Amino acid sequence: MLSTRNKVGLVIAGLLGVADITAPFTPTPEDAAGPPFGILVLDAVLGVITVLAIVIAWRQVNRSAVRVAAGARIVSMLTALPAFFVDVPAGIKIVVAAFVVLTVVSVALMLSPARQSTPEGASS
Repeated sequence: MLSTRNKVGLVIAGLLGVADITAPFTPTPEDAAGPPFGILVLDAVLGVITVLAIVIAWRQVNRSAVRVAAGARIVSMLTALPAFFVDVPAGIKIVVAAFVVLTVVSVALMLSPARQSTPEGASS
């Protein structure tokens, strides 16, 4: 069964996945700093994988699908990390930092174990 934490993580990951899907439709202008078009396409594919895995995880309570969604989010995050090591505007670095933090939070929430309830009368 998915806990509330798991569901919140899935929602955050789903929103990030939808944002990734839209990436190739707003490519970086040639005179501006930003990811190459190939990375935008890769992120869109990872976004589709994320959204599909989340739908399966939610509807079928499938922990393997949760892991696939988490993996897709991690790979997508890794494609954004070069922004910290190249000369890009501070605004882009702030957006990438927010993306990284949201990804880490969503993955931690998605993969958090469900709490086990103890039977009444049992001591901990």
